Amino acid sequence: MQASATPQTTAPLHGRVAIVTGSTSGIGLGIARALASAGADIVLNGLGNPEDIERTRSELAQSANVQVAYNAANLLDGGEAAHLVTSTIAQFGKADILVNNAGIQHVSPIEDFPVDKWNAIQALNLSASFHTTRAAFGAMKAAGWGRIINLASVHGLIASPYKSAYVAAKHGVLGLTKTVALEGAQFGITCNAVCPGYVWTPLVEAQIDDTAKARGISREDVINNVLLAAQPTKQFVTVEELGAVAVFLCGDAARSITGVALPVDGGWTGQ
Repeated sequence: MQASATPQTTAPLHGRVAIVTGSTSGIGLGIARALASAGADIVLNGLGNPEDIERTRSELAQSANVQVAYNAANLLDGGEAAHLVTSTIAQFGKADILVNNAGIQHVSPIEDFPVDKWNAIQALNLSASFHTTRAAFGAMKAAGWGRIINLASVHGLIASPYKSAYVAAKHGVLGLTKTVALEGAQFGITCNAVCPGYVWTPLVEAQIDDTAKARGISREDVINNVLLAAQPTKQFVTVEELGAVAVFLCGDAARSITGVALPVDGGWTGQ
């Protein structure tokens, strides 16, 4: 009688430890949930009301049956960004997956762009990814396995007016991604950038009514002709989609995918 096949695990990332920056809401939280559902223990990081963050942490741990910690590191400070990683390794013994998601935005003509805003956007959107990656890379090399995912935005591939700091930082993220991919290629470490278009988050939802009021147009016009004007599908990317992409990039099927800038933009960059 033929022995039955070993059943496939339903938690492909069981035993892995994942750090997700900017994960107390929005895209980062969606990715953290997806990784937790795939079995990874999670370290959350980001801003918010402490009670809300603890509720999110507890709910995620219970729903996914994994360990979930929270680290309040201020990623504008390079030392704190690095400590986010080293403290994770001290607590969990390793850091297998690093998702650099935290970011901020400011829109202004170049001649009026505030220098402090430029510096903050470079610090959080670009330099923080360097500091966390630098801190995690040695342990990943020693383990012979690592997954680094940088959230780079469609603006890592193309530009828009009045977003000089954001576009510059996200283009820089792609250069960092490619370099880290080459350095990790022989050590079982992959590094990829995910480049979303407009994503449906509570922050975007809140902007819709404000924009409609400011411009004197309907909510539908804001969605289709302002926010999604360049997105051919006329549909927002969802955080669940981005979470699924992250899980795939962390899995065995993606072990040969590295140094890639992957658009998830409804066809925006295909035009």
